[in-house]
Amino acid sequence: ASDWWSRMPGVESTRLAEAVQQFLDRDEVQVQRMTKKGLRTFDARAAVVSLGVAEAEGEETPDPCAILQMVLRHGTPSVRPDDILAGLREIAGLSSEVAPVQQRLAQGPLDPHAGTVGDPLAPDRDTAAGR
Repeated sequence: ASDWWSRMPGVESTRLAEAVQQFLDRDEVQVQRMTKKGLRTFDARAAVVSLGVAEAEGEETPDPCAILQMVLRHGTPSVRPDDILAGLREIAGLSSEVAPVQQRLAQGPLDPHAGTVGDPLAPDRDTAAGR
């Protein structure tokens, strides 16, 4: 799984929260992406482990800026943050005049109980500690 955030300049956090709720309320959200083999349609909702909203902090700007936080399960096809944004645009009409800034915070095994990304090196550390 991967843990991501997308900084969305010009988007109010309340508007983003409404779009996220619409996304999460659906059983599936079909999106399209161009691949080497042509246009492909797939379900972006199935890969979402968690999806949330935070306010951008520490910035003194007159424009709003919301943060989309997401944990995505890896699978086939691989769902990327852009696919989630496309789904939000499709079902809730969410768009921004400024391109979002995306950052992967972590990648590793999915902890199904916590719904977070676990430490990919934990098995190696456990083995080294047992020596």
